[in-house]
Amino acid sequence: MNIAIPVEENKGLESPVYGHFGSAPMFLLIDLETMGVEVLNNRDEEHVHGMCNPLKTLGVRKVDAVIVSGIGTGALLGFRGAGIRVFHSSGRTVADAVSLLMADQLVELDQQASCTGHNAAGGCHHT
Repeated sequence: MNIAIPVEENKGLESPVYGHFGSAPMFLLIDLETMGVEVLNNRDEEHVHGMCNPLKTLGVRKVDAVIVSGIGTGALLGFRGAGIRVFHSSGRTVADAVSLLMADQLVELDQQASCTGHNAAGGCHHT
């Protein structure tokens, strides 16, 4: 299984999970079988809020799931339409998020849990 997690800077598995999917500077792509980590710069970081194209962001990479702290409705629906599951993690680091996923302790997000805007610090407002 391949997962993508938004981060601000690459510190490998110790990278803090970034607060919002669409505005993350980069993503770590993790192969859960090998625990291999690939860094992918966000090619859609400068989009207008609500206009994120998650599949453009991840390019041609095969991703089975995304783990986020926050995500907008458009990106969430884009992933779901492509068969990619989206999970919420309150884990502080990528390693925390991966451990929680592997222990089946993450909640899969639905539209009601998506971001409806950002505060001054860039954090999400959730419905």
